[in-house]
Amino acid sequence: MASERVALITVFFWLCLFGGLCDQNVYPKVGTLFVHKLDAEDYQQQFLNKSGNEQTQPISFHANLEGFPDLPGWLRYTQRSPWHSGYLYGSPTTPGKQVIEITVYNRHKFEMLREKIIFHIRSAEDVPPPFRAEFLVENMDVEEMLPPEAQHNFQVPLQTVWNTQRLSIINITSALDKGGRVPLPLPGRKEGVFIKMGSVVPFPKCFTDSQTSEIRQKCQQGEKPVFCQELLQNDFVIDWCNVSLVDKLEPSPSPPSYKALEFDGDFYPPPDTLEEINYLPDYLLTLLLPILIALLLCLLLSYIMCCRREGVLQLVHQQSIFSNTEELRKMAADRDVPRPLSTLPMFNARTGQRTSPMDLTDDSARVPLILSQH
Repeated sequence: MASERVALITVFFWLCLFGGLCDQNVYPKVGTLFVHKLDAEDYQQQFLNKSGNEQTQPISFHANLEGFPDLPGWLRYTQRSPWHSGYLYGSPTTPGKQVIEITVYNRHKFEMLREKIIFHIRSAEDVPPPFRAEFLVENMDVEEMLPPEAQHNFQVPLQTVWNTQRLSIINITSALDKGGRVPLPLPGRKEGVFIKMGSVVPFPKCFTDSQTSEIRQKCQQGEKPVFCQELLQNDFVIDWCNVSLVDKLEPSPSPPSYKALEFDGDFYPPPDTLEEINYLPDYLLTLLLPILIALLLCLLLSYIMCCRREGVLQLVHQQSIFSNTEELRKMAADRDVPRPLSTLPMFNARTGQRTSPMDLTDDSARVPLILSQH
């Protein structure tokens, strides 16, 4: 029995190693930043074990909620390039269980691995911090702030300024997710990252000074004010024009109250008092009115053309032209005068015969106007 159990464990281990079938369990908390690293080196090692090739392969990831094409609203995914590791990060909003499916692609060998990450989201043990500050770090990308070392380096000097050790990172968001512009592809250009911090201690004076109307006016004019020199001693460049402070949590909307209706006995629906609607008048009005208007217009046009003096004169004039034309055509058909040679062709297109105008009679009336040239 023990040998069979050892064999099952061994088989399961090799399936996890080569097939990527192992599930991972993580336990984030509501209102606290959670970061899960998808280490590219570990997945490269799995692809190397499967293919036997020792060459490093580019790897890309696709993450989605089980049964859905996208991730939950609170969870984000980022990967700078197929040669870098990927990150799943975000701040959960509600407790519960969510299963995230991860698909790993080998860009060179077209191989694929799948695994699942089970999120057991727990409720927050402490009261949410009432004082929250969000900073824009201009010289960092979001994946550079996700490792624990970078978060620690940002949090330590901030604790000194805030004069408290109970300081937590609530969320990290890329500036592009908040409407920021994509930086130019130049060295040193970063997209920026928003970092939201929370504490139970009120804000220090240098934080509140950045929210005055004078500072806001300078920011609108393009100036870059500087506060809290302790934070600027490290490698983080903070845009103080984009610092937002929240000194209290917005009260959660109370659920709507429902009042039960009092029972007054049996319900009797109202009688059907609606009369049957007759649509025949509407139909006749819609159909007959346009026809009547068309008939009136035809009668008016006929009166103008036939009964008015201008119309009668026009008809008489047209009739006289027509009769005169017919008379002229009849006279031309009855005359015996031969047709002038100038109107006759000297070349028969059908037979090819040429007729010389010099072979005609002495009648000058029959001499063509244009003599042939020999």
